[in-house]
Amino acid sequence: MAEPRTARRAAVIGTPIAHSLSPVIHQAGYAAAGLTGWSYTRIECAESEVAGLVAGLGPEWAGLSVTMPGKEAALAVADEVSPLAAAVGAANTLVRRPDGSWYADNTDVTGMVEVLGAAGVGAGATVTVLGAGGTARAALAAAARLGAASVTVVARRAAAVDDLRPVAATLGLALTGAPWTAAGTHADVDVLVSTVPKGVADPIVGGLRWRPGAVVFDALYDPWPTPLAAAAQAAGCRIVSGLDLLLAQAVGQFAQFTGVTAPVAAMRAALVAARASH
Repeated sequence: MAEPRTARRAAVIGTPIAHSLSPVIHQAGYAAAGLTGWSYTRIECAESEVAGLVAGLGPEWAGLSVTMPGKEAALAVADEVSPLAAAVGAANTLVRRPDGSWYADNTDVTGMVEVLGAAGVGAGATVTVLGAGGTARAALAAAARLGAASVTVVARRAAAVDDLRPVAATLGLALTGAPWTAAGTHADVDVLVSTVPKGVADPIVGGLRWRPGAVVFDALYDPWPTPLAAAAQAAGCRIVSGLDLLLAQAVGQFAQFTGVTAPVAAMRAALVAARASH
């Protein structure tokens, strides 16, 4: 039987990708919006494989969600880049245009602004970011939009911090770099954002000096709570999880992929149910 003419495809790409709950969110959105011909899957894809993958996609593909480590590579394959993604230097969203070209955007930024703002982060906040990859770039842009007073990036490689300095300058942020060994002295801030892969922050958790009432956002969600989030919560911090960001950034992607307003309640309910059964 022939595939319906309205059938469209989307996926999340990155590595590792098996844990991703993005398919749960988007598929629930398709069902609630009546998009019966749509499907959303996971594709294991290293940074060096992004260009080849995108080049081989057929016209039925509507878009890609891009997770670690391909957010910078996604910019290079796009025919057009949003001003926000260009400023940040990373894209988590690739949208297929009707003419077959690819448009890169960054809904991580708007998602972070939403979830951090909802947690009470506002102008004048001091911010520390753990990690200096694609998600850290989005965190810088979110900090700028929220009016942060200063941002410190703690990373394992000084060169990675240096790569972020032009981004911070473009965003009008005062950026300070710090070595990974000094992470403990930079946790006593209004907002701590961890963007590092699973397990990377675990060894430093015991040495972090928490500020009770601070907002701690860990971009991870599997497993949850992470040791970082658990320690911060025990110290009286307000916790924002990667699940919060996962939903917020997916809502923006859904609208761009489909041209339909995202059914947020249905997407949230599916995510909560999936996490509860995980």
